[in-house]
Amino acid sequence: MPDFSKQLSKYIPAEAAPIISQWINDTACRFKVTRSRASKLGDYRAPFRGSPHQITVNHDLNPYAFLMTTVHEFAHLKTYQDFKNLVKPHGEEWKNNFKSLIQPFLKLNIFPSDIVIAINNYMNNPAASSCTDLNLYRVLKKYDTKISEVTHVEELPEQAVFQLKNGRTFQKMEKLRKRYKCLEISTQKIYLFHPVAEVIPVKD
Repeated sequence: MPDFSKQLSKYIPAEAAPIISQWINDTACRFKVTRSRASKLGDYRAPFRGSPHQITVNHDLNPYAFLMTTVHEFAHLKTYQDFKNLVKPHGEEWKNNFKSLIQPFLKLNIFPSDIVIAINNYMNNPAASSCTDLNLYRVLKKYDTKISEVTHVEELPEQAVFQLKNGRTFQKMEKLRKRYKCLEISTQKIYLFHPVAEVIPVKD
């Protein structure tokens, strides 16, 4: 049984790595560290035509955000094992699995106290992603080490123009409940952006 702890320790707290390594082996999961994606922090894909479970996590997350995202995706894997596609992606079954899977890491005392408080609040009703819970997302973001000129959609004035890291250009429009309507300049299509989506303002 291969031990992925050393490779995983590049991305998550070293104490947590053996647990994730064990999960990868137990589930025969294909675990991939990927390029940064503006639309998501991680992803789970169920087995299909002989392919194994697959989890991907963005490479540029800080260790705590990387670990939280990994646990989130393994909760999807466990929910699929238990219920296949018979339940909602982030329904009660997934929430219960997430709460169960995060426990070993809370017992390791690897999270700073402000993240522990945010996780406990989040666990009262885990959202679709740690990104969706603005409080938890902002606490996790405090531990980013790289200094970036990136700002968040919610900080831009209406009608402001911004770019994503891949160069796509948008104009911010009005807010719809929890997300902002944004117009892609080149295609004139409307997309919905999370308030804390990271973007690069385009100067006039």
